[in-house]
Amino acid sequence: MKKETRKEQIIQISAKLFKDKGYAAVSMRDIAKELDIKAASLYNHIESKQDILKIIIISLAEEFTKRMTVIYSSNENNISKLHQIVALHVDIAYRNQYEMASLNNNWMHLENGITYYLELRNSYEDNFRAIINNGVQSGELINSNPEVTLFSMLSTLRHLYLWIPKMEEINPKELSDNLSKVLINGILNK
Repeated sequence: MKKETRKEQIIQISAKLFKDKGYAAVSMRDIAKELDIKAASLYNHIESKQDILKIIIISLAEEFTKRMTVIYSSNENNISKLHQIVALHVDIAYRNQYEMASLNNNWMHLENGITYYLELRNSYEDNFRAIINNGVQSGELINSNPEVTLFSMLSTLRHLYLWIPKMEEINPKELSDNLSKVLINGILNK
């Protein structure tokens, strides 16, 4: 197993603090205290609190967008693609609970990375919307408002980070399968 670098530790501790206290309430001194180092030492590994936030949010947004592009471009049917999207969210939320809190709650605090983040988010949502529209056009999904379907699914999937820690034992595959049943079965054209 690869040993975590100091920079990775800083990112991880910061993400937890951002989730617990909110981005605005966390100082570099708070992060240093959690790591049991001097605040000045942080700057050997990271430029600023803003840099930490950008690393957290952009890395997750890039992963979501890259994996969504693969799903969207595949030759699978649209129902299969929706199952893969659910699995994608479960996987990322399971591995990045604290970081997901920053992505959802603190993205608006990004300064120089906000335009890029919004481009990634829009690309992701456009592909998700296209899969839903293609599913309706192909007759796989019921003919309902695609925006309502997109909003309903994303509202659940984006907030998995709140629910996952409350589960005593979690099997990501089982969670993904159960979520797919709930989120997708209601829009199938039977």
